[in-house]
Amino acid sequence: MRPIRIIARTLVLALPFGPALAAGPASAAPPDAIVIGMVLEPPNLDPTSGAAAATDEVVYANVFEGLTRFAADGTVGPGLAASWETNETATVYTFHLREGVRFHDGTTMEADDVVFSLDRARGPDSSNAQKALFEGIDSVAATDPLTVTVTLTQPDGAFPFKMAWGDAVIVAPETAGTEATAPVGTGPFRFDRWVHGDRVELVRNPDYWGPAPALARATFKFIPDPNAAFAAMMAGDVDAFPNFPAPETLPQFEADPRFKVIVGTTEGETILALNNRRPPLDDIRVREAIAHAIDRQDVIDGAMFGYGTPIGTHFAPHHPDYVDLTDLSRHDLKKARALLAEAGQTDLKLRLALPPPSYARRGGEIVAAELRAAGIETEITNLEWAQWLDQVFKRHDFDLTIVSHTEPMDIGIYARPDYYFGYGKPDFVALMDRLAGATAPDQRSDILTAAQRMIAEDYVNVYLFQLAKTGVANAKIDGLWENAPTQANDLTAVRWID
Repeated sequence: MRPIRIIARTLVLALPFGPALAAGPASAAPPDAIVIGMVLEPPNLDPTSGAAAATDEVVYANVFEGLTRFAADGTVGPGLAASWETNETATVYTFHLREGVRFHDGTTMEADDVVFSLDRARGPDSSNAQKALFEGIDSVAATDPLTVTVTLTQPDGAFPFKMAWGDAVIVAPETAGTEATAPVGTGPFRFDRWVHGDRVELVRNPDYWGPAPALARATFKFIPDPNAAFAAMMAGDVDAFPNFPAPETLPQFEADPRFKVIVGTTEGETILALNNRRPPLDDIRVREAIAHAIDRQDVIDGAMFGYGTPIGTHFAPHHPDYVDLTDLSRHDLKKARALLAEAGQTDLKLRLALPPPSYARRGGEIVAAELRAAGIETEITNLEWAQWLDQVFKRHDFDLTIVSHTEPMDIGIYARPDYYFGYGKPDFVALMDRLAGATAPDQRSDILTAAQRMIAEDYVNVYLFQLAKTGVANAKIDGLWENAPTQANDLTAVRWID
């Protein structure tokens, strides 16, 4: 579907500061309801059949649940499975399901539903965007109505982590085909309605198996324009904007006691992705030239107003195994021009496809200017999210694009030759195969270090920054996540306080 300081060299928004916005905000909802602002509208509401982070931002932990789940601190804990154990070789996992769990349509959630969900996700006709999560499964069996045994083809100490992803939520055979527009899960909130182009509304699930949420209703309001997002917060039309698109205005919110600013980190590696399968980007010299042409701090300052951590590979800096490889792709125009000349690219023009988020649209203008300084012209095309998913992610019809990969520790995508940027180097695939079978922490660290270095030295993509989580909320709201260990707006612990 994860970045900040206040430096703002360029692209400052013309925001309507003034007396008209001094009053308020009036509460957009009563104390048992909340209005959450989001930049992007999800293309569908089924997290098992799409790659859009916006889907999980609405439904993860709210509507759908998996065997395990991510907590606010990034740890993996029980979900629909109250507990689990594995054999000594980490090839057989036994999950013990909670009693009394029902889907929102009133049907019982049992082991057969887990078998169906995992087999569906890994099946030949699966449309799951993260099918690789399930490729290590050899078989799934219902031992009894509340026990599921998963047998793997090789050891995998990270299997409970994989089951916490939104792509691994449990659905019922009866409703799996309509989850995209009428989601039926087991979570603390039920789907109420979707007003396309405007909002999705959820209501409290009175039959939830766990503690009842404090909120009776939650509305996810879609506001892609940063100016409009600012105005909506100031007017009280929105109670919280967990991923606020106008970071240049955060000092104003910080100075206003009616609001609180929540700044954390995300799993979002923000990259200038390169189509490695398409000439001349299949030439490592051209990819390296592009990397040296970009000053990532300029992108952080200009697109994110200083909010962002520079990265040199596809790995989160807050992870204990992160390696700082930024120097491999340091800004060096002279080297960029020399590499292009060596590759015979003296009049290069590339297409740059930009999805809607402000980090992409703002960042794209900066990237285009810096590429021009190195001798590369770009043709910018702004795409809506559904267009980007179809053209770039599915059909691979692009040269360059800017996107933030917000899935947790997803370096394994580089082992997929059919993935949109088209890497899949056999040596890297072998590393990921070794990682899947490694259970010793030191061994896993060594493999992850080698993987980070390989993709950095191959200049698969241009690694820009780790996306920060910059949120704004009514000061009376408690329980929103500070960090984003996965792409979610988990409302299970959110409440209004006096």
